[in-house]
Amino acid sequence: MRSSAIGLVVNLLLGVGKLAAGLAGHSQALIADAVESLGDSVGSIVVWRGLHVASRPPDADHPYGHGKAEPLAAALVAVLLMVAGVGIAVESVHQITVPHQSPAPYTLAVLLGVILIKETLFRFVSRVGRETGSRAVHTDAWHHRSDAITSGAAAIGIVIALVGGHGYEAADDWAALFASGIILLSGWRLLRPAIEELMDTSPPHSLVDEATRVAEAHPGVHKVEKLLMRKMGIYYIADMHLEVAPDMSVRESHALAHGVKEDVQRQLPQIVEMTIHVEPAWALSGGRPAPSP
Repeated sequence: MRSSAIGLVVNLLLGVGKLAAGLAGHSQALIADAVESLGDSVGSIVVWRGLHVASRPPDADHPYGHGKAEPLAAALVAVLLMVAGVGIAVESVHQITVPHQSPAPYTLAVLLGVILIKETLFRFVSRVGRETGSRAVHTDAWHHRSDAITSGAAAIGIVIALVGGHGYEAADDWAALFASGIILLSGWRLLRPAIEELMDTSPPHSLVDEATRVAEAHPGVHKVEKLLMRKMGIYYIADMHLEVAPDMSVRESHALAHGVKEDVQRQLPQIVEMTIHVEPAWALSGGRPAPSP
């Protein structure tokens, strides 16, 4: 939430600054870049709100918590990113067909400063996303990277327009058009994993394998017959089926299930909720008994 708040403040300041410089310096690419930064501000607000909702504890209406608000926010930000890409593309094509003057030289200095700030912000927010496992924060980080790419393309276009002189005025518009394609690809790249998380796609095999290893190492567990896991925000919820000795009492199997749950959550604290079902391991007693006549 703190990284999203920092991103929001930076995006607002950069968006206003780029918009003013673009209007005064007659740079369509810089104006488009400013619009994207202001759109990033909306994205940061969405991410911040999504994380705020996701951090709420479970309640009567949401017994598994509010973690789905986090990938939902990520999906919304990704869609906003793609909408911004389409808007920049449409405006760039329009400006290419309309004669206009070359951008002012100082717009290049503005863009170089923006690239440095946005790339620094991307690295900071991306690190936070990796540390927390938050899809929304990771998406917000790539929002900053896409802004840096847009600014880089705009800077190249302005250089060509300034160096080429008359006849090259539309170079920054072509640069903005190229950047819009990168933005659209980035948006789709971020939207897919958010949708997969909303659809309860299985987590990485490494996490499932480690949880299985820890459970099967507990005394009394014959094997893990089944383990289903899904992501809920930055945490995981698991359903585990254990095979134990068929003659084990209800009291013993209940205590064993609690012990397995404690072991797994101690080793893998990102698994915040586990439901364990105990089944008889008939292989230990020579097979399933015949049904009563």
